[in-house]
Order: sequence, then structure tokens, then C-alpha cells
Amino acid sequence: MCVMNSKVFFAIVCLTSVHLASETVAASESRSFSIDYTNNCFLKDGKPFQYVSGSIHYSRIPRYYWKDRLLKMYMAGLNAIQVYVPWNFHEPVQGVYGFEGDRDLEHFLGLANQTGLLVILRPGPYICAEWEMGGLPAWLLEKPNIILRSSDTDYLQAVSSWLAMLLPRMGRWLYSRGGNIISVQVENEYGSYFACDYNYLRHLRTLFQSFLGEETLLFTTDGNTDREMICGTLQGIYATIDFGTDNNITDAFKRQRRFEPSGPLVNSEFYTGWLDHWGDGHASVDSQRVSKMLEEMLAMGASVNMYMFEGGTNFGYWNGADHDSRYRSVVTSYDYNAPMTEAGDPTEKLLAIREVIRKFREVPEGPMPPATPKMAYGFVKLQKVGNVSGLLDVLTPQGPVHSHYPISFEEIKHYYGFVLYQTKLPQSIPEGQPLISPLNGIHDRAYVSVNGVYQGLLQRDTTLVMNVTGQEGDLLEVLVENMGRVNFGSHIHDSKGILGELILGKNVLSDWLIFPLDIDGAISSGWPHSGRRGRPSPPETGQGGGTGPAVYMGTLPPNGLAWDTYLKLTGWTKGQVWINGVNLGRYWPSRGPQQTLYVPGPLLSTTRPNNITVLELEGAPTHPRVLFMDRPQLNITAGRS
Repeated sequence: MCVMNSKVFFAIVCLTSVHLASETVAASESRSFSIDYTNNCFLKDGKPFQYVSGSIHYSRIPRYYWKDRLLKMYMAGLNAIQVYVPWNFHEPVQGVYGFEGDRDLEHFLGLANQTGLLVILRPGPYICAEWEMGGLPAWLLEKPNIILRSSDTDYLQAVSSWLAMLLPRMGRWLYSRGGNIISVQVENEYGSYFACDYNYLRHLRTLFQSFLGEETLLFTTDGNTDREMICGTLQGIYATIDFGTDNNITDAFKRQRRFEPSGPLVNSEFYTGWLDHWGDGHASVDSQRVSKMLEEMLAMGASVNMYMFEGGTNFGYWNGADHDSRYRSVVTSYDYNAPMTEAGDPTEKLLAIREVIRKFREVPEGPMPPATPKMAYGFVKLQKVGNVSGLLDVLTPQGPVHSHYPISFEEIKHYYGFVLYQTKLPQSIPEGQPLISPLNGIHDRAYVSVNGVYQGLLQRDTTLVMNVTGQEGDLLEVLVENMGRVNFGSHIHDSKGILGELILGKNVLSDWLIFPLDIDGAISSGWPHSGRRGRPSPPETGQGGGTGPAVYMGTLPPNGLAWDTYLKLTGWTKGQVWINGVNLGRYWPSRGPQQTLYVPGPLLSTTRPNNITVLELEGAPTHPRVLFMDRPQLNITAGRS
């Protein structure tokens, strides 16, 4: 019988799973993972098994810290982890794959295996995860009529090519073949998507079984509603459910039972916290509610995955966005109020969860690994390099694209970051005229200047008109920022740039020069500190205080330590930060709630000056400087701008 609410039984299960760490990767006929539908449980090597898992995203954590985070999860009492595979992280350009460095998924799986953790793999191809476009690559949008997450021919062809690259790599990590992957999710929360295309799910099932074998345990995960379970489940794929502390456990599992009359109860996403959007308060979920509900589910014999156990960071441009009544971008920190912080530090919530797990299975002996050391390096002065429009020889060395009307990021194959659009004013407007995006076509935020003088912004869904002044022939510049593609719901087909026309007064603006800005490429090559690329305008020393898009630079001197730290940009408005060529992500202290950016210690040099580059989009402080602190500030909402 699989009635798993006995301490003695869980001690046996724990010893079985801990033994995984000493098993070799060589496949064995005795290794199996399956479902016992008679006794309503999982079977691992023919014995009843219940997993207590936590979600962790390797794509949000520097490779250097993977082992640290996994060890802490193991010491918390988990016997499994749940892992998303973001397609766009590994194939950002069609046909160009990356599985090295921070993208070395197999190295991550190997570390988990060595640590003694089983893996629940969620390879998508769509993952949501508050990740850019839900993990789907932006190059799919080069085909404007493509229907994502459906049996659309163009989409299926791309998906099939990707899975043919990914799944064979995962096959050797299946538990039955000597690895640690015990189950594999097909798509993700598909029932919440409008398409409800069973042919698409059938196609995925065929691909997964073809590459991984028909004996591999496949499952779906969907939200706690009938509609989501109806459209997200498919015969032959085990249906699980997700819900958080606001839900009734009994009612939720009754819903799973209606779609899976027998088999184990599974909450694939038990929410320990929640995400943050710019302008909202920092999410928080009470530790006692989490631990109490976890205990109730484990006592029922349910297998549970906690989402998240550590959230990590949306470095670079990887944050997603939501679009319900309006577009809302996810912040850079993915701390998630999880049991481990953004920096991987254990919290009171983690300790409470460990005490719950201890009631059901043995928890590894020994102390919890400590928090990583933090350092307050203090203030660093910055100097202005120049306005973006004066740095185009560096940032767009190949020159602009010419187009009669504006075209999207995707049409010029520049998927992330920033694009500058330039044209001439068709007439003099000394008193000002409205610049209008008539079809809400600014995706997502546009910074408008005339002859280098910043005049204001247009913003998706909220600011579709602004006044512009100038003389006939003056240079109108519109710098458009991709704030992250929508990752959930019907709006994931989220093209970026100026979509449609811009109208100035009664004139439709035309004859555009379009500059895709390769800021990341320039900075990773040493600019602006080395001066090796191009000839930017000379750095301006002393005073800052400029308005409009501009680049700033400075250096943090080495002091022999490379500890984690947090970067605060008091007085700055909105922009992007790089340290030693690595894009830390977006800052927006004028809106909040996030006020600091996490800087992993391994990014810093102990012997060489650490290069800091800031792209400020609206307005820098008069005396530009930044502050390195030893603690985060994630819960100060300053309002909307």
C-alpha cells in the first residue's frame, strides 16, 4: 500500500534516495520510475516513493554558484529539484545553439546527481516562468502570422528542430538509464492558453516518446480550474495540478482526481512566494502558511514541488512581462520571497520547511551551509561618456537600416535591448505638436529627443501622445526599449519596436534610419573603458545631470575580495547596468519596488579595476555615482513614472 504518512516509511525512502549520490551513471536494469495506479503512488525501483522537490532555474544563477544552491536544497531535506529549460536561452538565434558556461545544462544535472537530488525536467518548449516570451525564442516572430503553441506548421517545424537538439542530450540523464531525471513535463500549463490545440499536444507527446522512450514518465501541469485541466491534459500523459496557499487542498486534489482517477496526488507548483512587477509592492507569502500547507499535503501522501525554492535573477534582458488590462514588466530580481533568497541565502521560511520535511523523512545530518559573504564596497563616481545618439559608430558599427516606415526589432533580427529610430521633422513646430502612436504601437517604452535634446517619452498602453517642438529638418530620435516580452496568456506574440505609424500633428512620419544598438557587444569587448572600439565622444568629467539616453562609466578598485554585493542607483531614473561586461539587468528606482541590483561576487576581480557601465535612459543625478551595499532593498515602491 502507498499510504505514505509514516515516519518509519519515510526514513526508508530517504535512505533509498540518498543512496542515489553513490550510484554510477551507468544504466541498470533495476533502475525504474513509474506510477502505481492501484496504490496511488510513484514507484522508484519498484518501491513506493514520494518526492519533496523545489524549483531552481540554472539560467537565473551564475554557474559558479550552482553547487552551493543545490547543496543547500539537499540539506533542507529535498530529494528532488524541478528545472525549466528556456529554449531562447539556448537558441537565441535560429540554428545557433549554446550549451556552454552558464548554459551548460548537463553540467547542472551532473551536479544535482552528485548532490543526491533527483530531477523533474520541464523542457517546454514553452515554460512561462516569468521569463522573456515564456522561453520561446523571439526569432519565431519573424513570421508575423505564426500561431505560437499550436499545430501551426511553422511553429511545429521550429519546435521539432529544437527538441531534436535538446532531448537526445537529456536521454542519457534519465533515471532508468543511470541518470537522475525521473519525469518530464510536456509543454507547461497549456490549459491557460487560448488555443486548446490537442493536435499540438499529441505532436509533442510523439516527439518526447520518440527521443526519450515510451517508458519515460511524462506529465502535464495546469492551474486549479476545470477549463485549464480540460485543455491542458491529454490521454497518456499524467495530469498534475498547481496551487498555492490561497487554495483549499482537498478541493484542488479533487479536481486532479477528476482527470486522474488513480495515481499519485501531485502539486507541481506549490507557491512559496510570488513575482514582482515594476510599480507594485514586493510579494510576500507567510512562512507559517507555507509550512502548514506543505505538512498537510505530505501527510496525504502527495508529492510536492515548491515553486520557487530559489528564484535567482533576471540578468540582462531575460525578464518577462504580463498583459492583463495593461502591459506590466517583471522586475530584475526573481527573489520570489522564496525559501532561499536571490543570493541563495537560507531564510526562516527554509528552516520552517526543513522542520516539516523532518516529520516525514530523514533530513541530512550537518549544518545548513551559510549565506554567501556580502561586502559594502561603498560609493563609486561615474563620468558621462556621451549621449547614445553620439555613440552610434560604436553601438551600431554596421550602420543603420533604411525604411520608409518604422519596422520591428524582429524584422531587423535584433531581438533584445534597444533600437534607435531617426527621421527629420517635416515642418517647423515652435509651439509644439502632438506625437502620436495611434495604434498603441510603442512596444514598450520610447525616449524621444529632437536634435539631441530630450523631450519626453511614449509608453505602451499608458502614454500614447506627447508634445514635440522643433524646426523643419531637425533630427527626431526615438529610442525604443524592449522591456521584456509577455510570458503568459494570449499576448505572448509580442513584437517589439515601433509597430505601425508615428504621426506628428497631421503628418505620418516616414524615411527612417533604424539603428539596432549592440550595447552588450561593445561593452563585452571592453568599451567604453578600453576605447578599443570606435571613437566615442570624449568622456565628460565632473558634473552629470543630463537628461535623455546617455552612457556613463566608472571603476570599482580591487581590494582583494570578490564577495557578493548589491548595487544601488540613488538619484538615477531608469536604465541598464553592466559590470565587467556582464549585464546585471534593469534598474528603475523611481518606480520600484526593487532598489538594488544583485552583483554576484564571481563577477568581480580581486586584482584589476572592475568596470562599471550605466545606460541611463531618462535622467542621471547631477553628481553621478553608485553605491555598493551589503544587503538588498526589494520593497520600496516609489510610484509610477
